[in-house]
Amino acid sequence: MIVTDSVTDVPTPTGPMRTYFYAPHEPGRPPTARPGLVLYSEIFQQTPPVRRLALQFASLGYLVAVPEVYHAHEPAGCVLGYDDAGKDRGNALKQIIPMSDFDADARAAVDTLLGHRACNGSVGAVGICLGGHLAFRAALLPDVRATACFYPTDLHTGTLGKGGGADSLARAKDVRGELLMVFGRQDPHVPGAGRRAIYDALESAGAWFTWHEFNAAHAFLRDEGERYDPSTARLAIGLAADLFRRAL
Repeated sequence: MIVTDSVTDVPTPTGPMRTYFYAPHEPGRPPTARPGLVLYSEIFQQTPPVRRLALQFASLGYLVAVPEVYHAHEPAGCVLGYDDAGKDRGNALKQIIPMSDFDADARAAVDTLLGHRACNGSVGAVGICLGGHLAFRAALLPDVRATACFYPTDLHTGTLGKGGGADSLARAKDVRGELLMVFGRQDPHVPGAGRRAIYDALESAGAWFTWHEFNAAHAFLRDEGERYDPSTARLAIGLAADLFRRAL
């Protein structure tokens, strides 16, 4: 199986959202409609590690869409660096975008997948860091059947978005699909008390979820840098692959 890529500017209420599509293709066989995945990046948008993660999921047989979450504030194609300037800019942007804009973008991304000729009408979401939280928000949409959230930041504090009043956990009862929650125990962004708050909220809401904690740091899925944990990343992606195979 090979993976082809393309770029589309998806219309949203706040302007076009550059979105990267990765589609599996088996040479010599007719095109097959497949489940779709919205893949949400870290605060840096589509960096090379995020692109490689998208390729991995596409190689498992999914049509993957990677939207630029800061499209209303940065030019199309913007990639923030894994440095202090990039972190500062990304963290600043996630605090000024209204949650209603994040949610409208999720609706636009899911609708685009549902209308894509290569999608069979079944859609899931996956995200890392900021993207883990945005994937959780996407899970609030009734069309999203399964969601994998890797170390979602600001979920336990509700501090994402303009005004810092995200109601994500309070709306956990609205999630209709299955959730996979994955954390690193040595992640200072989602400490033990925060993880317990997330677990308790999901349990109280009656959510259908599985829960995994590994001895790993924040961003252990990012395949570059000192925090990358290849063996744990392989296990975590395998868990997501199993979820999507069952639920999509």
